[in-house]
Amino acid sequence: MTPTHFAFSAAFTLGLTGLALHRHHLLSALLCLEGMMLSLFLALSLWTLQIESASFSPLPMILLTFSACEASAGLGLLVATARTHATDRLQNLNLLQC
Repeated sequence: MTPTHFAFSAAFTLGLTGLALHRHHLLSALLCLEGMMLSLFLALSLWTLQIESASFSPLPMILLTFSACEASAGLGLLVATARTHATDRLQNLNLLQC
């Protein structure tokens, strides 16, 4: 395993463990998701540079576009949750309640 491959795998794993273990606030979960998407973007960018194929070159930008859409939807949910429940703690949110 190369050092760059190990670094991106470790960054993704740290984001995943942060998402799994520290789910107290919605903002911390969103930050862990963004860290995971950033490590995927960097790994995909380096992968397309290594294979030197023109057909795979738009893939990192497509992933970055989906990441921006996910971040905007997450922040919209965070604002809506903070307005209705006055907190972003995940324990106070009940999905079955209207």
